[in-house]
Amino acid sequence: MIKQLFSIAIALTSVLSVSSQTRKYSNEFLNIGVGARALGMGNAFTARVNDVTSAYWNPAGLTQMEDDFQVGLMHAEYFAGIAKYDYGGFATRIDDKSVFGISVLRFGVDDIPNTTQLIDQDGNISYDRVRSFSAADYAFLLSYARETNIEGLSIGGNAKVIYRNVGDFANAYGFGLDVSALYKRGDWLFSAVGRDITSTFNAWSYTLDDETEEVFLATDNELPENGLEITLPQLVLGVGRKIALGSKFSVFPELDLGVTFDGERNNLISSDPISIDPRFGMEIAFQQFIFLRGGVGNFQKTTDLFGVRETSFQPNFGVGFKYKGFSLDYALSDIGDRSVALYSNVFSLRIDLNKKGG
Repeated sequence: MIKQLFSIAIALTSVLSVSSQTRKYSNEFLNIGVGARALGMGNAFTARVNDVTSAYWNPAGLTQMEDDFQVGLMHAEYFAGIAKYDYGGFATRIDDKSVFGISVLRFGVDDIPNTTQLIDQDGNISYDRVRSFSAADYAFLLSYARETNIEGLSIGGNAKVIYRNVGDFANAYGFGLDVSALYKRGDWLFSAVGRDITSTFNAWSYTLDDETEEVFLATDNELPENGLEITLPQLVLGVGRKIALGSKFSVFPELDLGVTFDGERNNLISSDPISIDPRFGMEIAFQQFIFLRGGVGNFQKTTDLFGVRETSFQPNFGVGFKYKGFSLDYALSDIGDRSVALYSNVFSLRIDLNKKGG
């Protein structure tokens, strides 16, 4: 029963959070991240990017891909397996300087009991009237990246389509654009990513049948109205450096700054209208075969049950293995449940392919 109530709460949150105004927290499923490699580094990954997941983190980083084709897959579960988060991506080189990619993300809760018709007009309880539905958010990303005539500079962008669905009750379609740049100078990497630069919008529509509307009114709930949900632009700046430790080991530390412009948030650095969310991560590699990762981010100013203000943070850890064209990565996010964020075990797989004779 607790699991069912939790599922319904998650679904209702998606519906009731919609209105025809700009909100600070919109399309939040797109801020979780993709790939156990990046999650293990605390989401500090916009400069380190060099694989198929670059399409999400920094599309310009697709130019750093060393193979002709790459396929990436990821699966994670939250709330004791109630919510499932999945990612799939594909990237291919068009020529020596440009890369194209496509990515699909889904965050959803399935098999939610719809109990609005549990009681019939005569007051009788009939479990045969209970049906199940899913509440899910989808994102489809089309990415393009190209090396410029400026040595070390690559640029890229995403066109993304958003689809959000809550059973037969509501759905939304949205569209947005991301742009990014990656500059490599020696062992240093600098990145800049503009997300939702045109303000991504979701147009919501509701299709409640007469019986459901009656239940809403009888329980003193307002009937939802069609409207727009708008996601304002964000800027992510990153810097990292590859440090060789002898002939077998290397270290790559990175610092990212997520900058929002929608007013004061509970971030470590906050003001009106700009707030900054710092993230730091590190990857240690042994012969490019075994990888150890760690990171910290999601600093939040929170208030506990006793009214005491404190700063929470999210420590992450990850490991990875790469053999020939296969890479398997694992990340444990929010070690020790130090923050108010979700925590999960994340697995991802990457397959690298090259053209014959390439």
